[in-house]
Amino acid sequence: MAAWDLSVTVEDLGSDAPPVTLSVASELHVGGVILQLVEKTQIKRDWSDHALWWEQKQRWLLRTAWTLEKYGIHADARLMFMPQHKPLKLGLPNGTSLRLRGCFSSSVFQTVMGICRMLSESKHFLFISFRSFYFHLSSGLVVDRIFKMSWKSDSLASFLCPSHKCLISVLGVGLIFIVHTGCEVAPDVNVTAQKFLIRLLIPAPEGMNEVYLRCENQYAQWMAACRLASKGKTLADSSFQNEIQSIRSFLAMQKTSSGSHGNAPTNDESINPHSLVSPRYHKKYKAKQLTPRILDAYQNVAQLSLTDALMRFLQIWQALPDFGLSYVVVRFKGSRKDEVLGIAPNRLIRIDLAVGDVVKTWRYNNMKQWNVNWDIRQVAIEFEGNINIAFGCLTADCKIVHEFIGGYIFMSTRSRAKSDTLNEELFYKLTGGHEAL
Repeated sequence: MAAWDLSVTVEDLGSDAPPVTLSVASELHVGGVILQLVEKTQIKRDWSDHALWWEQKQRWLLRTAWTLEKYGIHADARLMFMPQHKPLKLGLPNGTSLRLRGCFSSSVFQTVMGICRMLSESKHFLFISFRSFYFHLSSGLVVDRIFKMSWKSDSLASFLCPSHKCLISVLGVGLIFIVHTGCEVAPDVNVTAQKFLIRLLIPAPEGMNEVYLRCENQYAQWMAACRLASKGKTLADSSFQNEIQSIRSFLAMQKTSSGSHGNAPTNDESINPHSLVSPRYHKKYKAKQLTPRILDAYQNVAQLSLTDALMRFLQIWQALPDFGLSYVVVRFKGSRKDEVLGIAPNRLIRIDLAVGDVVKTWRYNNMKQWNVNWDIRQVAIEFEGNINIAFGCLTADCKIVHEFIGGYIFMSTRSRAKSDTLNEELFYKLTGGHEAL
């Protein structure tokens, strides 16, 4: 039985205190090491939350019945004795921050789940969103919901079908339209330019079809109805009016404050437009064209507190059509050019790198399996209908894409009825496995 001196740093003694030296043997269990430490420090306190941290291996020694030999700990091991729960600062989307205690010895999965549960119980709500009505005018579309919308006689909507280059205007008291449950609904609005479009991405066997609905009036009602329909809900649902109000609030954010030009100069030399807008607008507009727009935007938030201004910014940001997308430059198998892969919560998007056009979209619910060839760093995915794609990642490790896909699929398995119950084993299988799923 081997014996040696083991040095352990005790966090409670302070950063300047020397490590505590213990005489140990290979068959001594971790609990025995902790007992010696407590006796040698001669500090009377509750040590139940303390545990040993192995610095070189970056792991907690939580199995107190295991021996040092079983853990593989020798004289050169650098151990720390410290609390498992420590204070942390959590930033919330509204700009505020909370100070709370988190368990650093649990997995990230368990710790995050515990924090979210605590926030929910304390009436704090943390929303995590990893996020169309252009209407698909094709036959053979599976219909899940049919709704009759009775607007006033002056209600006008135009259906734009880019793939067929058609425009259909509908005018009348009653309009029956069909929305496929599971389609994606997003606003495409520019109040200044009087552009009120609803963008639909509708599932199809080979990907997603994009259709647009242009509304001349009652945009909030149309948009709210489409959102409910995409979730499989009817217009009688209690959330309909809340949806309408939310959309109206979003539209109000884009409206220019009345008299804003009278309250601020149209050409303020103290403003550097190039530091406030993206580079692609530098070539398109001159500084004197950008400055009035910047001042208008400022007037919309000038009277708000910092927290309210941050909240409004987040609301506008989250309402953007491409919010929640992550991008990776990839090279598809059989292709000679680099392309962009957009990763959304429910689909993958193939994008032309040169012009930014969407080439193809694949939904996760049509995915049969995916795997990663870790030797050549290639992701291969099989979809229903004998559709197979493969690509190598150029601007990120393929493991990142693998974790995104697995994480989003895991999130899709959650239901409202079981929101408090998470399958940790499934989570690690989907995000950490190295075999075909």
